[in-house]
Amino acid sequence: MIYRVLGLMSGSSLDGLDLAYVHLHSGAGKWGYTLVEAETLPYSVEWRGLLEGASALNARDYLVLHHNFGCYLGERVNQFIQTRNLDFQVQLVASHGHTVFHLPSMGMTAQLGDGAPIAAITGLPVVTDLRTLDMALGGQGAPIVPIGEKWLFPTYAYFLNLGGIANVSTGDRIAFDVCPANRVLNLLASRKGASFDPGGAWASAGRLLPDLLAALNGLDYYRLPPPKSLDNAFGTEIVYGIIRDSGCSPEDGLRTYTEHIALQVAAALQGGAPGEMLVTGGGAHNRYLVARIAAHVEPLGIQVMVPDPDLVNFKEALVVALFGVLRWRQEVNVLASVTGASRDSIGGALWTGQDA
Repeated sequence: MIYRVLGLMSGSSLDGLDLAYVHLHSGAGKWGYTLVEAETLPYSVEWRGLLEGASALNARDYLVLHHNFGCYLGERVNQFIQTRNLDFQVQLVASHGHTVFHLPSMGMTAQLGDGAPIAAITGLPVVTDLRTLDMALGGQGAPIVPIGEKWLFPTYAYFLNLGGIANVSTGDRIAFDVCPANRVLNLLASRKGASFDPGGAWASAGRLLPDLLAALNGLDYYRLPPPKSLDNAFGTEIVYGIIRDSGCSPEDGLRTYTEHIALQVAAALQGGAPGEMLVTGGGAHNRYLVARIAAHVEPLGIQVMVPDPDLVNFKEALVVALFGVLRWRQEVNVLASVTGASRDSIGGALWTGQDA
């Protein structure tokens, strides 16, 4: 069986909207994929500002933005289909949306991007709201990517996603958020007038600040056992606040925070068996960050593997597409072993774009 699906992902680093059109192959209890077309659409200054400021909106304005961002996603889907001559080929759209709030202790998570206007504008069935059922079952609602790793990449022992937040998955499908990553690095790079540190060049030129590193490593979150997950505000307010208040230069902040990420990734993998770790997400393009992670995990017998650029950039959108297909098939797509929920679940709201 082949499913032709368009997966949408808007990450916390605000790089842009990832769209991945994939063919997902199911047979004999196994899954495979072909990444057919993919693109990242950078956000305009206006949209970036709206998404960054969403957490400060009142309820009315937040819900208006939720609707408007759904319209934006639907329009981008139609544009993607038209420019790539994919008319009448896409069978399903699966959209993660853009996370604004993630508060597991309160049983609440919120992603912008209403599925109703996406379905209305595209005329396609749409799966959204991927995390809330798991949270209703007592889970963290995150990470949700391990279901895709289980079915699409079974040969790797470990997975590391270096997005706005770094998260790891192990071979036994236990996964959790490790620490903020690109979101903090990009905030530091913005102090030099750039959106990111190209290849980690500024970090590699900076000094390691032991007192700042100790303050970061001492944060209470790192002592919590999994399952656990992070809200974006932990990085943008708490972590970045510590670095900013230290008075360090952007280069020294980048160097020290890069080392912090590498140390926390290695700490998260302590006690695991040797094996290969697939590294994806925007941070996989940061050569210095990847090198520091590799240096810290090598003594654990873990080998860092960075795949081709398409998989680096679009793995999460690919997994969102699989998540949507599993929801369509009414099969488990969220693993309780990962999130701490009371049971596995079939998450996601299904919106029908046309009359049956």
